[in-house]
Amino acid sequence: MITRSLPSPAQPLLPPSSKTLNPSRQNIIPSSDSRKNPNFEPLKNRLICQLDVGHLRHAISTLDLMTQQKAPPDLTTYSILLKSCIRFRNFQLGKLVHRKLIQSGLELDLVVLNTLISLYSKCGDTETARSIFEGMGSRRDLVSWSAMVSCYANNNMEWQAICAFLDMLELGFYPNEYCFTAMIRACSNAKYSWIGEIIYGSVLKTGYFEADICVGCELIDMFAKSSGDLGSAYKVFEKMPERNLVTWTLMITRFAQLGCARDAIDMFLDMELSGYAPDRFTYSSVLSACTELGLLALGKQLHSRVICFGLALDVCVGCSLVNMYAKCAADGLVDDSRKAFDRMPAHNVMSWTTIITAYVQSGECDKEAIELFCRMISGQIEPNQFSFSSVLKACGNLTDPCIGEQVYAYAVKLGLASVNCVGNSLISMYAKSGRMEDARKAFDILFEKNLVSYNAIFDGYAKNMKSEETFLLFNEIADTGIGINAFTFASLLSGAASIGAIGKGEQIHGRLLKQRANFAWSLPSSWEYRAWKTRCRDDS
Repeated sequence: MITRSLPSPAQPLLPPSSKTLNPSRQNIIPSSDSRKNPNFEPLKNRLICQLDVGHLRHAISTLDLMTQQKAPPDLTTYSILLKSCIRFRNFQLGKLVHRKLIQSGLELDLVVLNTLISLYSKCGDTETARSIFEGMGSRRDLVSWSAMVSCYANNNMEWQAICAFLDMLELGFYPNEYCFTAMIRACSNAKYSWIGEIIYGSVLKTGYFEADICVGCELIDMFAKSSGDLGSAYKVFEKMPERNLVTWTLMITRFAQLGCARDAIDMFLDMELSGYAPDRFTYSSVLSACTELGLLALGKQLHSRVICFGLALDVCVGCSLVNMYAKCAADGLVDDSRKAFDRMPAHNVMSWTTIITAYVQSGECDKEAIELFCRMISGQIEPNQFSFSSVLKACGNLTDPCIGEQVYAYAVKLGLASVNCVGNSLISMYAKSGRMEDARKAFDILFEKNLVSYNAIFDGYAKNMKSEETFLLFNEIADTGIGINAFTFASLLSGAASIGAIGKGEQIHGRLLKQRANFAWSLPSSWEYRAWKTRCRDDS
């Protein structure tokens, strides 16, 4: 059971000495045969030079050549090569180097073993990383424990990361800044945020908060992601004795993502006054904030600046520009969005999805959206769930379920059919086409239903004069614990009006009045109720 304080380590709370962090290197010293071979040093230097310029495959060829010429590589060579594979994120070559290392018969030291844990952690192979870690036994040092905590935290195994951290403390190891950073990352969710707050206190006491800027960034992210607590995140930001561009951009991004677009723009201006030059990620976030607030004039000024700084061709910035022009265009036209899209030298799934969504949201360009989707897949770019969701909405707007079914079949092939946003768009498409039986089938097979799923089927039933099914389903949603919003009530009242069910409508109106205070947004209940009463009178 986890208590509200960190366990005391078995040894005094002092960071380990350099001797602890740097184990004996007797195994790294090359054998006498290698040193006697005149080819050893030249080949090793050649390998290092190849790694410096990112030529990993050439370096592995040199590694093989060293073995062939009776100048077998030492552990230092293997360690450098493994770290280069991690740095360039070529994990397959890293695994190949590991196999060659096993074949060499060298006894692995802590440096190499810790590097291997990091390699398998970063490629998502947590089982192999754990196997290496456990095989180290009593040889494990602070770097080993930090690597394992980080492995679990980076691979969505938060509880395992927390348990490993606590085991480390019980064995007398005192966490360093890297270990604290990984632990905070593991607590960046609502479930473990309370543990994160304990870690925050420990970080402040030990001085790592002031010593390492990465710790502060992770704390900002923890408060923002775990509970949307931007107030605490900003307090961390203000306490940080040192800030850099990454810190500023992180804070701006979290403000923009969590509905505080005005604060994001204010922070952007403060950052510039502090002498920091924005990068592509900063501009992407502040452009999103402009989109949220409908500040097209400011967005155009920022567009001019990114052109001046040569950032307009970046995919992240380009997507933000496409989205901004689509959502802020007063006449609903997508011409400026398309220009921003066409100027991008290369496209990925994110940029294609952004322009397809822009065309769908414009309300009059659904055919063009489907054509863009066809161009995307013909260009060998695989759609994601958002691509499918948008193009299915376009098919629904055109009441063309035949094309929609082909699109959905492709989503099934890619394993994305069960994703909520895809299923919800399919329900809406069938409902708009009047095919409520198919809409209900799409609803029933959806693995995880959310409020959007229920609203889509409610709206479909109401518009297709099948209100009895709506009320039966409404009783079901009450048992699921899924909240309801004003759109749900609007659909229900519309359904009641379509069949003249005055008693049912009054019940729904009463429930609306009770729950209205809980809505983040709502239509005026009196307006809904008057509209419903009017329709009932007209029908009678």
